[in-house]
Amino acid sequence: MDLTATEEQRLLRESAERFVRTAYSPDARRKAAGQPDGFSRAVWAEFAELGWLALPLPDAHGGLGGGAVEVGILAEAFGSGLITEPYLSTVVLGAGLVADLGTEQQRATVLPEVAAGRSLLAFAHSERQARFDLADIATRAARDGADWVLDGTKIAVLDAPSADHLIVSARMAGDRRTPEGIALFVVPRQTAGLSLTPYDRLGGGRAASVKLDGVRVPDVVRLGGSDDALPAIERTVDRALAALCSEAVGMMAALLEATAAYTKTREQFGKPLAFNQAVRHRLADMASAVEEGRSMALRAALFADAPHPERIRAISGAKIKIGRGARFVAEQAVQLHGGMGVTEELEIGAYLKRVITFEALFGDVDHHLRRHALASGRLSSRAA
Repeated sequence: MDLTATEEQRLLRESAERFVRTAYSPDARRKAAGQPDGFSRAVWAEFAELGWLALPLPDAHGGLGGGAVEVGILAEAFGSGLITEPYLSTVVLGAGLVADLGTEQQRATVLPEVAAGRSLLAFAHSERQARFDLADIATRAARDGADWVLDGTKIAVLDAPSADHLIVSARMAGDRRTPEGIALFVVPRQTAGLSLTPYDRLGGGRAASVKLDGVRVPDVVRLGGSDDALPAIERTVDRALAALCSEAVGMMAALLEATAAYTKTREQFGKPLAFNQAVRHRLADMASAVEEGRSMALRAALFADAPHPERIRAISGAKIKIGRGARFVAEQAVQLHGGMGVTEELEIGAYLKRVITFEALFGDVDHHLRRHALASGRLSSRAA
């Protein structure tokens, strides 16, 4: 397999890295974090102008037809710059679900608005009792004439406070708790009966708990008119995990670069820290973790659209390896910076917070170890 980047991928990487260096400085990040949405609308408009919002969307609906590898290139640059714009929630998750499951009319309505930067989406799926199980949905959708009435509570809905529409998962009333019977509804955020409890996310950005109390929506907003949305949800979440793994690699690389530079200038006993052999060994271990993580993230992107068992092994394997590696690199960076590593003056602590958030998003290491073992036939579903 030829893993050499194409000319288009190389140019995309250069463009994204240049943008992070010039347009998203530490001061710009702090300013964006102070915005009501937790990110800069001006930067989001630049994303649209650069074509990044259209990158993974289908050609027929204003997109560029890119794949998970191209999204991973962007995500790695975003991670290195701690960018908080809602790319994952709007483009990868929200628009990804519409592109995967929606009717032609739904795609034509939603996707061009996302590509142009005029519409923000959020995926309201996780529930408190689920513990990362995508099939465990207690929110109910009951038919009432030509409409559906939604009742339930969602937690940890990424970027919900700024979203124009929420894509809400619900189990069709009357079905048993089986993997079937789950539908997705595109619900305007201002719909009566829908309420949000916003909060700041660890490491930047915002999220919310969402309560649906008798939310009435027409059948036309049910994605694809389907009551079996679980396969599409699993595929889309795996693509999001691949992007998150690349984002974590970007954070790891930034931490390594900052730490190596610090140890070359910070003196102890009259010599730079980097003269200490033990410090050099720790930096070498950090560099190894970064390269291992980059390889695993690329594998996850290459298998993001593969058949079920291969996709799960690649995605969960990357989440496990990078989850452990990112924590190691972040903790080493803090320790080698000493007390400076947790001050507001440096961003090392901010990267550590984002790494902790990455570990928990869409399943921690233990969850993905079980998932990988199930997909590999090394663990029975009963034992899991």
